[in-house]
Amino acid sequence: MDSTRVAANAEPRRGRWAALVVVAGSLAVIAGCANPSASSSVYTYGQAQQEQIVRLGTVVAVRPVTIQNDRSSGAGMIAGGALGGVAGNAVGGGSGRAIATVGGAILGGLLGNTIENQVGKTQGLEITVQLDNGETRVIAQAADVAISPGQRVRIVSGQGPARVVPM
Repeated sequence: MDSTRVAANAEPRRGRWAALVVVAGSLAVIAGCANPSASSSVYTYGQAQQEQIVRLGTVVAVRPVTIQNDRSSGAGMIAGGALGGVAGNAVGGGSGRAIATVGGAILGGLLGNTIENQVGKTQGLEITVQLDNGETRVIAQAADVAISPGQRVRIVSGQGPARVVPM
């Protein structure tokens, strides 16, 4: 009779952990959909149909850089913490299980946050442009368009980010 009670009490706990894992996974997927871009070819909906200023110039220098998304969604930490807690809960028994669950949640959260930060990095270019009027501008953007020193370019700016676009 006692073993029936233990089994009956274990079922709701498994269901709660499964629900927690599903929620954490859903948050990670939703966070992955938020994809900020530093590309010269990507406009947000609000930037479309806005008048832009165009200045012409010549590329003087190009330097590779890393563009880091500075806004973490927290989904990596939440998902990692949930999965680490589930993994830790599967270890040991009694108070050891509780310690393993908390430790797994903390380590999983740290690992999930680290992974999210690595995913938020993009290879970019720092482009120095000598404008036709003699001024110099430096713009960093994603390295998705080939740009090299000596190349003629347009700098498109106004409402939103400035972009260097080959002519």
